[in-house]
Amino acid sequence: MPLSSDDQDGRRRCRDCGEWKPLADFCASSKRPSGRGSYCKPCFNQRSKASYAKRVKAKQGRDVKQAREVPEGHRFCADCGTVKPVVDFPRNRSDSSGYATYCKPCHNSRTREVRQRLYGGSREYHLRRRYGVGQKEFDELLAEQGGVCAICGVEDPQHLDHDHRTGWVRGILCFNCNGGLGQFRDSPERLARAITYLRGTTWQRVLIHPGVFQMCSPTRGRPPSQRS
Repeated sequence: MPLSSDDQDGRRRCRDCGEWKPLADFCASSKRPSGRGSYCKPCFNQRSKASYAKRVKAKQGRDVKQAREVPEGHRFCADCGTVKPVVDFPRNRSDSSGYATYCKPCHNSRTREVRQRLYGGSREYHLRRRYGVGQKEFDELLAEQGGVCAICGVEDPQHLDHDHRTGWVRGILCFNCNGGLGQFRDSPERLARAITYLRGTTWQRVLIHPGVFQMCSPTRGRPPSQRS
């Protein structure tokens, strides 16, 4: 089949921009013998946008908002109205660009506003989302504990402890006790071995000669001079 005046050696001239490009750079079309349309993909996209804007104008009487041109590697934040590098935007896997619509300061401001409006603050949001309880339930549980940490008894604990396997709330702990359970991975066996270690392997300094001391441990055969 002879080539048309727009085709030459597997290339085609776009009827809009007039450039010769490979056929793969043209949109698919079942109407052409080559299976490719008359316009390259960038020109075809521009035509599609113009056609869409024309239809919206005719049916709804409004203009379609044109996409803002920004430098490569940048995004426009609609909240603060500034163009910033993409690294100033939070990640968002649901967006085709991989970044959120609003820059980090505006994103954080919106998040705080939503949490305040829906939950009354970040504290309530955190408790509800992570533990399924609110500040009211937290206060009731703390009152049942007498207002102190369920382990060490320090006043005004602020950390809600839960079973990491079931997600069930267990009690309210202070920062140190809550962190300690986490470091021991909530394992009774590890905690029991730690108790045994503390009771039986404490090193002490023993006087063996005037002005000379030696470090000794009960497990090494030399008992300390005094042990409770």
